[in-house]
Amino acid sequence: MIKGHRVEERVWEVEDLIEKPSPEAAPSDLAIIGRYVLTPEIFPVLAETAPDRRGEIQLTDGLRRLPRLYAYEFEGKRYDTGDKLGFLKATVEFALTRPDLADAFRDYLRSLRLGG
Repeated sequence: MIKGHRVEERVWEVEDLIEKPSPEAAPSDLAIIGRYVLTPEIFPVLAETAPDRRGEIQLTDGLRRLPRLYAYEFEGKRYDTGDKLGFLKATVEFALTRPDLADAFRDYLRSLRLGG
């Protein structure tokens, strides 16, 4: 989740990033969905970022150390492709929107024995 203030329509200046806060501790209803446009200044910051307890360098920890960070309020459907079912849903839905794949893929789906 982000803590920040709106600087223009759908754009926020980020003051802090909070990983998986409890609902009561969440500073906003704006979630981090893991899509970033970063400048090269992130690399030296990450090089100096200490690993977490599992030995991994967390991008969120590096982002916190940048002098300025902005967030954009995304509008649209979000797919959790880190989840197996979410990945499959995204793949199917996108395939069905592609003119070069939709008809053949739809025929394929109809050919499956569904339900059992």
